[in-house]
Amino acid sequence: MKLNVMFFARYREVLGQDGEAVEGDFASIEQLRAYLALRGGAWQVLAESNLMCARNEELCKLDQALADGDEVAFFPPVTGG
Repeated sequence: MKLNVMFFARYREVLGQDGEAVEGDFASIEQLRAYLALRGGAWQVLAESNLMCARNEELCKLDQALADGDEVAFFPPVTGG
Protein backbone atom coordinates (compact mmCIF):
# COMPACT_ATOMS: atom_id res chain seq x y z
CA MET A 1 0.00 0.00 0.00
CA LYS A 2 1.07 3.59 -0.59
CA LEU A 3 0.52 6.20 2.11
CA ASN A 4 1.09 9.93 2.22
CA VAL A 5 2.55 10.70 5.66
CA MET A 6 2.59 14.28 6.97
CA PHE A 7 4.47 15.74 9.95
CA PHE A 8 3.34 18.90 11.73
CA ALA A 9 4.65 21.40 14.27
CA ARG A 10 7.61 20.17 16.31
CA TYR A 11 7.73 16.85 14.46
CA ARG A 12 8.23 18.67 11.15
CA GLU A 13 11.03 20.70 12.71
CA VAL A 14 12.78 17.70 14.29
CA LEU A 15 12.52 15.55 11.16
CA GLY A 16 13.38 18.36 8.77
CA GLN A 17 10.52 17.55 6.41
CA ASP A 18 6.80 18.06 6.22
CA GLY A 19 5.96 14.68 4.74
CA GLU A 20 6.85 11.74 2.56
CA ALA A 21 5.34 8.87 0.62
CA VAL A 22 5.69 5.54 2.41
CA GLU A 23 5.08 2.11 0.94
CA GLY A 24 4.51 -0.99 3.02
CA ASP A 25 1.96 -3.32 4.55
CA PHE A 26 0.61 -1.53 7.63
CA ALA A 27 -2.59 -2.70 9.30
CA SER A 28 -2.83 0.37 11.54
CA ILE A 29 -1.37 3.79 12.19
CA GLU A 30 0.45 2.27 15.18
CA GLN A 31 2.31 -0.12 12.87
CA LEU A 32 3.26 2.77 10.58
CA ARG A 33 4.44 4.84 13.53
CA ALA A 34 6.56 1.97 14.88
CA TYR A 35 8.10 1.45 11.43
CA LEU A 36 9.06 5.13 11.18
CA ALA A 37 10.39 5.31 14.77
CA LEU A 38 12.63 2.30 14.11
CA ARG A 39 14.61 4.42 11.67
CA GLY A 40 16.32 5.72 14.80
CA GLY A 41 17.85 9.13 15.45
CA ALA A 42 15.40 11.99 15.05
CA TRP A 43 12.68 9.54 14.03
CA GLN A 44 12.41 8.38 17.64
CA VAL A 45 10.35 11.53 18.28
CA LEU A 46 7.43 9.56 16.82
CA ALA A 47 7.68 7.07 19.70
CA GLU A 48 6.29 9.67 22.13
CA SER A 49 3.34 8.27 24.04
CA ASN A 50 1.20 11.42 23.72
CA LEU A 51 1.51 11.74 19.93
CA MET A 52 -1.67 12.66 18.05
CA CYS A 53 -2.67 11.44 14.61
CA ALA A 54 -5.21 11.87 11.86
CA ARG A 55 -6.30 9.70 8.94
CA ASN A 56 -7.57 11.51 5.87
CA GLU A 57 -7.84 14.77 7.84
CA GLU A 58 -9.91 13.28 10.69
CA LEU A 59 -8.49 12.85 14.19
CA CYS A 60 -8.24 9.22 15.17
CA LYS A 61 -6.50 6.79 17.49
CA LEU A 62 -3.33 4.85 16.73
CA ASP A 63 -5.31 1.61 16.27
CA GLN A 64 -7.10 3.11 13.24
CA ALA A 65 -6.94 0.77 10.24
CA LEU A 66 -5.22 1.96 7.08
CA ALA A 67 -6.04 1.56 3.39
CA ASP A 68 -4.06 2.17 0.24
CA GLY A 69 -3.88 5.87 -0.59
CA ASP A 70 -4.60 7.14 2.92
CA GLU A 71 -3.07 10.34 4.23
CA VAL A 72 -1.73 10.02 7.77
CA ALA A 73 -0.69 13.02 9.85
CA PHE A 74 1.36 13.00 13.03
CA PHE A 75 1.50 15.97 15.38
CA PRO A 76 2.24 16.70 19.02
CA PRO A 77 -0.64 17.35 21.41
CA VAL A 78 -2.12 20.83 21.35
CA THR A 79 -1.91 22.75 24.59
CA GLY A 80 -3.95 25.76 25.54
CA GLY A 81 -3.21 28.56 27.91
